Parts: sequence; structure tokens; C-alpha cells
Amino acid sequence: MIYFDLDYKISPPSPSFSYSISSNFLTSDIFLIKCVDCFHFRLKDCFCEGKMGDRLRSTSMEDLPVHLILEILISGRLAVIDLISLELTSRTFRGTHGLFPKKFKSLVDYAAFQLCGLSSIYASLHCNAQEELLKRCNGNWKRLLRFLMAVEQSSDMVETSAGNMQIRSGRYHTLLINDSAAYSCGSSLCGVLGHGPETTQCVEFTRISFPVPVQVAQVSASHNHAAFVTGSGQVFTCGDNSSYCCGHSDTGRLIFRPRMVEALKNIPVKQVAAGLSFTMFLTRKGHVFTCGTNGHGQLGHGDTSDRPTPTCIELLASIGSVVQIAAGPSYALVVSDDGTLYSFGSGSNFCLGHGEQQNELQPRAIQSFKRKGINVARVSAGDEHVVALDSTGYVYTWGKGYCGALGHGDEIDKTTPSHLTSLKSQLAVQVCASKRKTFVLVDDGSVYGFGWMGFGSLGFLDRGASDKILKPRILESLKSHHISQISTGLYHTVVVTNCGRVFGFGDNERAQLGHDAVRGCLEPTEMFMEKA
Repeated sequence: MIYFDLDYKISPPSPSFSYSISSNFLTSDIFLIKCVDCFHFRLKDCFCEGKMGDRLRSTSMEDLPVHLILEILISGRLAVIDLISLELTSRTFRGTHGLFPKKFKSLVDYAAFQLCGLSSIYASLHCNAQEELLKRCNGNWKRLLRFLMAVEQSSDMVETSAGNMQIRSGRYHTLLINDSAAYSCGSSLCGVLGHGPETTQCVEFTRISFPVPVQVAQVSASHNHAAFVTGSGQVFTCGDNSSYCCGHSDTGRLIFRPRMVEALKNIPVKQVAAGLSFTMFLTRKGHVFTCGTNGHGQLGHGDTSDRPTPTCIELLASIGSVVQIAAGPSYALVVSDDGTLYSFGSGSNFCLGHGEQQNELQPRAIQSFKRKGINVARVSAGDEHVVALDSTGYVYTWGKGYCGALGHGDEIDKTTPSHLTSLKSQLAVQVCASKRKTFVLVDDGSVYGFGWMGFGSLGFLDRGASDKILKPRILESLKSHHISQISTGLYHTVVVTNCGRVFGFGDNERAQLGHDAVRGCLEPTEMFMEKA
């Protein structure tokens, strides 16, 4: 990807974008160089072969065939800000050239439309839902594309101007991926930090060593163990394996350093989700494997027998491809490529969304979404409640309403998914649930929070450490930043900005915010990695 530094925001009520561009952004001249570098062989039809070198040096963007430019725009899978910058710096990209319907305002607009069609989220929507989503984006295809990209990245790595990153909060620790390296800070209870038995606590992000050189692509943090996925699809785990949640059948002891899960060695994995004493693995083929404790049926195999090594959930394999997984303390959630949400495991607190509290031993589709024709895009499993995001940017919550964690203005439990109408004017791109609190990230980089303040982990500076926020409220403390990803643990919360900076707030008694000087941070405080 071609990346540059471009801060932007959508300023309601205007449907257009407003930009603040730094001196380091992608221009049409740079794009032209990339065209020549990447598609040199395609240009032979456009220039005399004997004088190609001289002609290329003197070529302008206007000399290139429009169909070739369009092909590069689409096949290059550029980010939205790449497209915006090109549109601003060259009339070639601002023109329509009479090649496509008048509803597209420019070549870049048409390229954004084509890129939206490549998104599995957009492709799974019916025509009416696609039209509604475009309407919610004010008819702006670039904004719609940005929404789709943000949703797809919300459960994985996010692209920032400082590189690709991911942040995840555990109970008393935090995990970070930065430029394919994994870091951890906080309490090393049960070996979750991955630094060995001699480490009890890290007061700053410290790089984790793996037994072999790896590029880390995805990570998940739980109360007592951690899981890592590499770029090649291998899985490493560390922490308390007494329940075999780390996937190693040959030991029931603590694992203090990342160890490869041998049972998945030849099965490429793209995502992991760590619950309490069990783990979920999503393969590149869209199949789900689980291991660990199964007392409530949270492994999804139709029984309550524990699994010492990852085992494929056959029912899901027969249904279709899975695109996202989420693990609660003793229940699991799965999103399929057609937008169906399945739940299984413990039915306590109504977290399974079926209107009852009985356990489900194998995946069961949540019918309230199916009946209404709602396609779920992403879901987050809290300790006692669930929050889901649909493919048009609407938010739904259900489960235990204590402290206002569901955001409906009260503390009433919801037995089935309930639309969070107070956010219906916002285009949500990520949802995040933890113990009695919820965060919603919207497409302009703002964050809304509600639920229990929990030692300041909800981020409202004007409220007490144990106050309740019953309805979604914007975090003013983060408004000066464009947030790209958020994660919350038991009593602390961390965010990544589009510039690659990491901030945390809430409880810091065990250095989970990467500092050793304060016990808590009510105001977002920047977190740093150890110096090399």
C-alpha cells in the first residue's frame, strides 16, 4: 500500500470531506512513478518501445490511458486517503472522462465504488441495504469505502501513519502489535506477558521474544492466557494451560514464553479469541477450532467434554465461512460471511441473545437478526453483555444492563438484541465490550462510552471513579485525536490513533497502562515502547 500522512474528518452537516493535508502525502507525480514501476510491461502499448525510457521520463499523468489508471486504482487497493489525495492533486482524477454513469462525480469516486464492491461486508448486503448504507454515508463512495475498511480492520490490525498496529487489553495487562512485533506491559500473572518466569511485571511495552523469528499479525488477551497469530498463519500461546486453553496437551502447567500450537502447525490461522480458560481459532478457510474448558458448551461441539487440543467445530464447517470470532468468559460468538451471528456456551445474563438463559452446546443462529434481515458485521463479547455492529453501521446491545452497560438509559436487562437508537445518526465502525462498560468507535474517529466508570476506565473526566453513564456519551478527552482502534480490560482502556500513538486511561495499579509512577490515569496518557 502507498501510505501518506493525511488527517481528515467529516464535519456534519456537510456531506463532503474537509481535509488538513501535511507536506508528506501521495501526489499524482508519485502515483505516476508507481504506475511505471508496477505496470512497466503494460505501458509498452502506450509508448514507442525503442524510446520508452525517454518518453517515460517526460510523461505526465494526462498521457496515461484512463482505463489503465482506473485499473491501477482498483487493483492497488489504495486506502481512502490515498484516493482523496490523488483527487486533490490532479485534474485527471477529478474528471469523469465520460466513461461511467453521471452519478459518479470523478474517476476516484468510481474507483471507490468498485473497491466497495470487493468488500465481503458490502457484497453480502441486499440492494436495499446497500442503498441505505450509501445514504448514511451522504452518497459519498469514499466515505462508504472508509467505513468498510475500518470495520474490517476493527478486529485485526489497523493501518496508521506509523505502521500497522493492534491493541488488546487483558485483565491486568495490555498487548500491542507494532510493525509485526508483539509487546506487552502490566502484570505477568500466569505468564500472560510472555517474558519468562523471572518477569512479574513490565512497566512499559516490552518486546516479546518468540522461539523462532516471526511476524506477528494478530493477538488476543484474556484473564489468564494470550494467543498470537503470525503472518504465516502459525499460532503461539502462553499463560495458564491448566485447562488446556493454550492448546498444548502435553502439559497442564504455566507457559511463560510463547509456544507454537503444534496441532495447528499445518492449518493456517488468521484470528484468535481468548476466553476464560478456552480459546477460539479462525482459519484462513473460515473454519473455527476450539480448545480448553467446555463445562457450558462454549467449545461448540455439542457436548460438555473438554478439548486439550484445538478441534474443528463441524457444524460451522458445514454452514459456511466464518469471518469473525469473539470469546466471552464462558460463551462464544461467531459471525459468518452472510452476516449471520451464532452464539453458544453459557446462557447466563442472556448473552447468547436467544431470549432465555439456557446453555447452548453448539452454535445457534440469533433469530432476531435473521427475522429483521440484519447482517451482523462485527461483535464484541463482554463479561455480562454483548454489543454488535451491523453492516450499515448500527449498534445493538443485549445481556445484563447493570450500570447502563447496554446504553439504553436504564439498567434493565435485554434478553435479545436491542437497537441502540441514540447512536442511529452515527456510523459506527467498531464496538468494544468489557465488564459493565461499552465503547463505540464511529467513522470520524470519535469514541462514545457508556456503563460503569470502573476506576476511570470509561474516560469521562467530570465523573467519579464509580459513576454510571446510562446512555452513549462522546469522550471529550479523546476529541483531539482520530482514534483508529479501542480495547478495554477489567479496569483500564487503551486506544490507538491514526498517527500510531497509544493512549491509556483507568486503573494502573499493575502497570497495565505502561507507567510505574501513578496508580491510575483519569486522563488519557500516552504509552511508550521500551527503547531499543
